[in-house]
Amino acid sequence: MNLTIPPIFFNAVGTLFVVMGALRAIFLGRRRAGELTEDTAERAKLRKRHLVFGIVYVLAGILLILLTSGVIRSRM
Repeated sequence: MNLTIPPIFFNAVGTLFVVMGALRAIFLGRRRAGELTEDTAERAKLRKRHLVFGIVYVLAGILLILLTSGVIRSRM
């Protein structure tokens, strides 16, 4: 049995990854105006984690879009 998933599905998922990763990195990965003086080590660590995983999601989404569109060839 062969199941064919249309490429628009993977493009939509990749776009979702890019948008949500960018929003996570921008809104949760940076300091707010009220946090400039009250910065704790725990909050800084949490902000850095949000920033890193936001960038990872953006890169995964871009990779998924490029693989689906045929810019990057898969070895399968």
